[in-house]
Amino acid sequence: MIGASREALAAATDNLDALTASTSVDAVKLADELYAVTGLLDREVALRRVLTDPARSGQDKAALVASLLGGQVGGPTVDLVSGMVRSRWSASRDLADAAEELGALAELIAAERASHLDDVEDELFRFDRVVQGSPELRAALTDPAAGTAAKTELLRSLLGGRATETTVRLVTRLVTEPRGRSLEAGLEHLARLAASRRGRLVAVVTAAVPLSDRQKDRMSAALQRLYGRPVHLNIDIDPEVVGGVRVEIGDEVIDGTVAGRLDTARRGLAG
Repeated sequence: MIGASREALAAATDNLDALTASTSVDAVKLADELYAVTGLLDREVALRRVLTDPARSGQDKAALVASLLGGQVGGPTVDLVSGMVRSRWSASRDLADAAEELGALAELIAAERASHLDDVEDELFRFDRVVQGSPELRAALTDPAAGTAAKTELLRSLLGGRATETTVRLVTRLVTEPRGRSLEAGLEHLARLAASRRGRLVAVVTAAVPLSDRQKDRMSAALQRLYGRPVHLNIDIDPEVVGGVRVEIGDEVIDGTVAGRLDTARRGLAG
C-alpha cells in the first residue's frame, strides 16, 4: 500500500490494538469476522467503491457499515470497520486487503495472549520451507480444481498436532482463499506480521550445519547492533553452502558462505 492507504492501515492497526487490549474481546472471533468482511468486500466491488469514495462523508460510510454489518458480526468488528471507512484510501481494493491483514493480526494477538507467538512464527517459516522443498505438495495446495474441503483436510493431516491452532487457521485461510497471491508470498507475509508483533526483524540464516546456541546468540546480537532492532533468526540447513553462513533480512543479503565466495570468484573470472 502507498500514501493514504498506508496511513489508513496504520490507524486501523492502532484501533485493533486498542480494541484487543481488553481481554473481553475475543480475538479469534474478531479474526473470523474480519475475514468474512474481506470476503464481502472482494465479492461486492460496488460496495467497496462506495465505502472508499472520497466524495462521501465518513459519517455516511460508517452508517452504511453499521446497517450492513450490525447483527451479522460483533460490535468490535463493526467499530473497527466503521473506523476504517472513515479513513481515506488510495485504491478501493486496499480496504479489502487491510481487512484481511487485520484479521491475520487478530489471530496473532490471540496467539500472543496464549504465549504461542514465537511458536507460530517458527511454524510458518518451517511450513514455508516444506512447501518450497516439495513441488507435489505445493501443487496439491494450489490446484484450483481441488476443493476447499480436500485442501483443508490435507492441511489438517500435515499440521494437526504438530502446529498451534493459530498456525493451522492462518495457513488454511491462505490456501483456501489466496486472493491472487502465491502460497510462498503469503507465508512470508504472515511470518513478517508475526515478527512485527514483537517489534523485531526476521533473518533467514542458511548454514551447512546446525548452529550452536552460542553461535545463534552471537549472530542475533550482532544483527541487532547492525539494524538497531531485535532480530529473530530462522535457521535453514543447506549442505550445498559448504561452510559459513548466508543471512537474508528483507531484500538485503549478507553472503559469507564458501559457495557464495566461489560463485563470486567464478563470475569475476568470467568477466
